[in-house]
Amino acid sequence: MTFTLYNYVLSGNCYKIRLMASLLGVSYKTVAVDFYPGLEHRSPRMLALNPAGTLPVLTAGDMVLTETQAMLTWLATHHDATGAWFPVTDAARLAVVQEWLGFSGRLTQSAGLARLHTMLNWPVDGDAARASAIRDLRALERHLTDRVLDGGLWVAGDGPTIADIACFPYVALSPDAGLEHDGYPAIRNWLYAIRGLPGFVTMPGIHYRHEKTEAVDD
Repeated sequence: MTFTLYNYVLSGNCYKIRLMASLLGVSYKTVAVDFYPGLEHRSPRMLALNPAGTLPVLTAGDMVLTETQAMLTWLATHHDATGAWFPVTDAARLAVVQEWLGFSGRLTQSAGLARLHTMLNWPVDGDAARASAIRDLRALERHLTDRVLDGGLWVAGDGPTIADIACFPYVALSPDAGLEHDGYPAIRNWLYAIRGLPGFVTMPGIHYRHEKTEAVDD
């Protein structure tokens, strides 16, 4: 089923849906929403779709979804025949996926708000948002380090899931808020791996990875 994404190109949450759709090879329509400076997400037209006044919004037929995690789940369950992105047949792994989907919401409220404050002078406590983002980055670094020690790379299990896609954007964009990745080697490797997935697409501030090449002597 073709869906429509009400989208703001600089939004990390909107990007999650664009990225997931591209990784799955799913076509869709977009409706551009002037989040800033137009504040169109709070217009009567948008509030009729989503009374919370947030982005993204996804519509498919009569269905309207306003929570990013629900959109990722819908995409994975409707457009991934392998079941790898949302492993419903593996209860233990699914629980970990759900855990990190919840964590992705924390990242939106920490690193995401810190980025908004830095880039757009958004009316939030920037220092508090950055302090929370640092705690969240450290928590993710510990988890990914433990995964590497166990022979893994991804947030949950042996391959990427929607949990990785949910957490990826605001971690990748955290340097926009002055939160660099120098002290987070496991995060850097994880970001690199996601940027190498087939079907990966970019957004402003997140680029394709540059493959390292070996020097060849003449």
